[in-house]
Amino acid sequence: MVSRFGDALRTSALPLLAVSLTDEPLVVASVTACGYLPWLLFGLFGGAVADRVDQRRAMWLVDTARGLLVAGFALAVGLGYASLPLLIALAFSLTALQTLFDNASTALLPSLVDQEALGSANARLMTGQQLAGGLLAGPFVPLLLAAGAFMPFAADAGTYLLAAALVASLRIRPPEREPRPVGSTLRTEIGQGLRALWRDRVLRAVCVATLLCNIGMGALIATLALHVTRWLHAGDTGYVAAMTAYSAGSLAGGLVAQRIARRTGRVRALLLGGTLQTGALLLIGSVRHVPALVAGMLLLGAMNMVWNVNQVTLMQQRSPESMVGRIASAFRTSSTSGAPLGAFLGGAVAGLYGLNAPALLAAGLFASAVIALIPAREPGAPVAARADSVSTARPAR
Repeated sequence: MVSRFGDALRTSALPLLAVSLTDEPLVVASVTACGYLPWLLFGLFGGAVADRVDQRRAMWLVDTARGLLVAGFALAVGLGYASLPLLIALAFSLTALQTLFDNASTALLPSLVDQEALGSANARLMTGQQLAGGLLAGPFVPLLLAAGAFMPFAADAGTYLLAAALVASLRIRPPEREPRPVGSTLRTEIGQGLRALWRDRVLRAVCVATLLCNIGMGALIATLALHVTRWLHAGDTGYVAAMTAYSAGSLAGGLVAQRIARRTGRVRALLLGGTLQTGALLLIGSVRHVPALVAGMLLLGAMNMVWNVNQVTLMQQRSPESMVGRIASAFRTSSTSGAPLGAFLGGAVAGLYGLNAPALLAAGLFASAVIALIPAREPGAPVAARADSVSTARPAR
């Protein structure tokens, strides 16, 4: 939560700093694009490394490195040495390090809580992150910028170092792992993670569905400002209302995600979340009134959190302990690639068919995701087994 608070400060200030350095939209967009690229380049590598090392140590070392990087950047901004190449290098480096941190974090959580508590733990983590990054950080950005362009980055550096100290304070035993075969390489281990994800019918279906959802969300987010300000003519106030509704919905979704899963099961919770998000997107794309937009974004945020909590928990529960990092990285790398593709499609569709068309496109993609999940409902779907191993993963819940 501390780290997400700092991330929100930085990600809000970085585009503003980029705009102050250039008027070229493509150059400004390249700063954001560098937030996706490392996942495609290093995501699988980060997962393989996370399964090899002490995950707690990897997390606090990564956060320490990120804190020092951002502190150096804040110093450069304060001294007047900020430049676009420096911004792009920072965005790329932080996300490259994040590929190890996020996969290690996903793999570490099952060592901290019992299996039956994983859903609640994920819900609390994600709800806390949304609260810190989606609501609490916003009011601080203009205050920090008023004190100096470097201040949001200095604050972000402090949150990274504090987060590193908190993770380092954990007192847990690293999970026991079977010795790696002689000659085993990262490439071989990455392949094992990819095969394990593909062989598990449930995880494969959820991954495909998440990819489709990410394409849809990429299309919506890339064009939402145009949708609100030009199609709805709601101005900046309408855009703020839409984003606030989404954040509020996410918090509400975090509170009910585990309850829904207990009543329906995790796969059915995903089906419910995908279906209701489809309805929300149809409402956003077809009803030309601000209250409909706010209601749609509220429902979209709530069900997105229900989806995320249950998707991550399902992945943790169905993955062998020694392969959580690799399966998580294979899942994230595959599904994350949909966001930039969706952004491109959203812009193209908006230009050809109207500014509300990306929301309708997203609705179609979410409906396709629900269909893709149907094979995961079949009883008796085997749990992913470790490649080239006789060990058996824990049953899905």
